[in-house]
Amino acid sequence: MTPVTDNAWPALPLDVWRDTYATLHMWTQIVGKLCLALTPRTVADFYRLVMETLHRMGVDAKIWTMPVEIPDPIRFEADTTHRSYDRAQASAFWQALVAMTPVFERFRCGFVGKCSPVHFFWGSFDLAVTRFSGRRAPVRAGADAITVEAYSHEVISHGFWPGSGAIQEPAFYAYAAPEPAGFKDAVIRPATAFYSKDLSEFILPYEAVRTAASPEKELTAFFESTYDLAVDLAKWNRADLERN
Repeated sequence: MTPVTDNAWPALPLDVWRDTYATLHMWTQIVGKLCLALTPRTVADFYRLVMETLHRMGVDAKIWTMPVEIPDPIRFEADTTHRSYDRAQASAFWQALVAMTPVFERFRCGFVGKCSPVHFFWGSFDLAVTRFSGRRAPVRAGADAITVEAYSHEVISHGFWPGSGAIQEPAFYAYAAPEPAGFKDAVIRPATAFYSKDLSEFILPYEAVRTAASPEKELTAFFESTYDLAVDLAKWNRADLERN
């Protein structure tokens, strides 16, 4: 495995590791967060191994075996489709997360209001941090119970994920919910970022960050400019929410 350095921002072309990404996503949905050092195996095999190991330890856990937040889910115990595991590509993804996490953490430190930790969502397979204004948000019509609770208050969220749907490449994102008027039409930094109407989010391609003279400064500019835009348009009380 290639050692991780402070400047390690590996390439992550989605087409190269799409199958490994899909398999890893399912594995992490079974156990939440694990350090994986496994040979290629199906999701069904991995599910059976985890449950048998827990049973031998005297832990008989029951989980809902249907994956979430993905299209066309297959129950874990029946999933023999996802079985690819490219160790080098999985390591590159982990290395990218290690490289970018300090940027997320430094960005989080400037906010003294309610804020999530910098955490990895095994459901959607993304690294994210979310800031809250403290004010209630309008209830989302037709939303499920989890979404209603997640967006019960105004939020500004930033994150990274390997890409899917309308964005077929790894990318950073930024959004405000509810989205204030004028948000999507504004100009932000860096110039490689853009607003996706499909996702209602600003997007910054990972490749643009990785290949910049300073990936850390490029990503920080994206976080700060999108936050400044959203917080001002939404009229949050910055004096009480930010570190002076």
